[in-house]
Amino acid sequence: MHQPLDILSVAYKQPVMQDQLNLLYEKERQIPGSVQYSIKRYHKNLQWNLDDLGMMVYHYKKDKPKENYFELRFCVAGNVYCKQKETECNSCKLNASYTCSERTESVDIFSFRFSPVHLTQFVRSGKLQNTLTDNILNFRHQSSFSKILSLCGRSRLVLESLLNHTYTDSLENIYVNAQTQMLLLYSLECMLGEREVENFQCKFLANEADREKIAKSREILLQHIGEPLTIKALSRKVAINECYLKKGFKEMFGTTIFDFYQGQRMEHARYLLYEKGLSVTDVSVLLGYSSISHFSTAFKKHTGLKPCELLLH
Repeated sequence: MHQPLDILSVAYKQPVMQDQLNLLYEKERQIPGSVQYSIKRYHKNLQWNLDDLGMMVYHYKKDKPKENYFELRFCVAGNVYCKQKETECNSCKLNASYTCSERTESVDIFSFRFSPVHLTQFVRSGKLQNTLTDNILNFRHQSSFSKILSLCGRSRLVLESLLNHTYTDSLENIYVNAQTQMLLLYSLECMLGEREVENFQCKFLANEADREKIAKSREILLQHIGEPLTIKALSRKVAINECYLKKGFKEMFGTTIFDFYQGQRMEHARYLLYEKGLSVTDVSVLLGYSSISHFSTAFKKHTGLKPCELLLH
C-alpha cells in the first residue's frame, strides 16, 4: 500500500516529533461536491530550517476505486501570525508592525484532497485521451505515487489568499473552490515541466514493490533508534540489494541513510535530554554509543550545542 510521506518531515529533512509541534490554528472543511481541505498552522521552532515545497499524492487501488483520491500538500514557513486570530490587534489590522507582541513566526501546512468524481469534470470528452494529465484525472494511471514539487510564485499567492481571505459561508466555498482549481492547474503544470513520475533516475524505483521496500527500510530505522543497523543488515531485512537500497533511499527521501538516521537519533536525544531530563550518560547508552565523547561530538555536529549546554538553556 502506498504511504505518502509527511510533508513537514520532508521540508525539515527529518522526522518531526509530536512534542515539537505547537498548533496555533486549524481549519478543516468539505466543500460539497468539490474538495476536502485542511489548514494547520504551527509555531515555528527557531532551530527549524525548512524548505517551502509542495507534494502531489496520487492514491490508486484497482480493486477498491472508492478509495482513490488525488491530494495536493504544501508547506510554507516564515509567515507571521497574530495570536488573536480573527480579532487581530490594531497594529496587525493596519499592517503597522511586524514586532507586535501578539505575532509569531509560523509554519503553514495545507492539504487539498480531490475525489475522482470531482476531477473527471476537467477531462475532455469525446476521443479518448492518453496524456499523463488525463490518466491521472481519470484515475487510469495504474500505480500510486508521491511527487515533490517546487513551490512557484503563483502557487504561493494562491496559498496566501487562502490564509487571508474574509469570505464566509457560501461565498467562502465558492472562493476556496476557485483557488484550489488554480492550485491544481499550477501543480499539474509543474509536474509536466519536470520528468514524468515513472521516469525515476533509479530505474528500479518504477517498480512499486521496490519503492515499498525502501519505505520499509525507513520505518525499520525509526524502530531501531538505540540499536544501530549496518546497511548490510538493513538490506537483508527488506530483501533488497545494498546498492539499490542506498541509491533508492537517497532519491526517495532526499538524504543518505546515515544522515537520516543520525538526524533522527539526535532529535530523539534532544527530546530525552531536554524534555525527559535524562543524564548525558544515560542518553548516550540508550542510543547505543560506545562512549560519551562520541555521542557529544555527534550531538554538537547536529545541533550546534554540546549535550551539557542544551541542559543549561
